[in-house]
Amino acid sequence: EMLLVESGGGFVQAGGSLSLSCAASGFTFRNYTIGWFRHAPGRDPEGVSFIRSDDGATYHTDSVKGRFDISINNANNTVYLQMNNLNPEYTAVYYCAAAPTAEIGPPVAAQYTSWGQGTQVTVSS
Repeated sequence: EMLLVESGGGFVQAGGSLSLSCAASGFTFRNYTIGWFRHAPGRDPEGVSFIRSDDGATYHTDSVKGRFDISINNANNTVYLQMNNLNPEYTAVYYCAAAPTAEIGPPVAAQYTSWGQGTQVTVSS
């Protein structure tokens, strides 16, 4: 069974930092693009940050550029999202997702075949 296991998240004040991790179970990230979507109440889901496993190419949505950093450890099939200088608008449930594709860019959710359980990120003002 292909699973994504997330950890991290929580509560932080505006300007603070949090980190998320996403570990694959039952498959490897080879030839995958992996990243994070977020869903805030009353808003559409949004693709946030993504990384291509084969060469480390990354994509970040404009609102998080310069604040978020995504990295991968292929040896342990884990992706990390470091979130800095957080603001309350980033409050959402963050979902790790993996797609068997080499495409890197604005994500198409339908391509993502494996999803984590979601983790809450809350940023207070």
